[in-house]
Amino acid sequence: MTETRPARRVAVETADGMTRIALDSPHNRNALSDQLVRELRDALAAAESDPSVRAVVLTHTGGTFCAGADLTEASSRPVGDPARERADQLIDLLHAIMALGKPVVGRIDGHVRAGGMGLVAACDVVVAGPRTTFALTEARLGLAASVISLTVLPRLANRAAAELFLTGDTFAAGRAAEVGLISRAVDSSDHVDEAVAEFIASFAACSPQGLRESKSLLNHHVLAGFAADRDRLADQSSRLFASEEAREGMAAFLERRPPRWAT
Repeated sequence: MTETRPARRVAVETADGMTRIALDSPHNRNALSDQLVRELRDALAAAESDPSVRAVVLTHTGGTFCAGADLTEASSRPVGDPARERADQLIDLLHAIMALGKPVVGRIDGHVRAGGMGLVAACDVVVAGPRTTFALTEARLGLAASVISLTVLPRLANRAAAELFLTGDTFAAGRAAEVGLISRAVDSSDHVDEAVAEFIASFAACSPQGLRESKSLLNHHVLAGFAADRDRLADQSSRLFASEEAREGMAAFLERRPPRWAT
């Protein structure tokens, strides 16, 4: 009997000194399933260990970059499931992006929600096209942006962070550039790759050591925050995902109805 393996959820291509990693699970809007997180970490590790790779581009297939947690997967788990383990997996993924010794460019032209915001914030530079929208939707589901705050909060001014974390409102690429979440908002989808290519060309002019040490300098304080705060934030995340209120929020989202607290 032939064993059927699940389809891969991350597509990887390496050429001309660059590894292109695409979230490739459009059936669930590139949600952060256990499988996708595992494959993404493996792809990053492979890029790190390949001396021919000078930079990584993190992108997506379909109209959504990343919808955040896989709510179908999360809501189907029994109460008491080790949600802490999943929080730790996401923390390790965000850490891997920020600690990678090579620049990571986010290339986005689609929707970014919740946990996907953590991936965007972990990238060193980010280009977003006109089809991109962003939202930190956790509070609307009975959750909080616990784990991803490790990368998102350092990118944002305090007032912008309060607005985005507490409202869950959607905002466009221009606003994301204004508040520091992304590096460049591009007016035309046709020009997104051109903007990414400009960054890649600049990186190619730099030495591998120079890039690695400069990135270490830039991310030192953020990575120190991982060590200091991971237990507190992972515990909060796992507690909230297991709560009755969050289960109602996730169920309401999946059933396309207002949660019981919405008026």
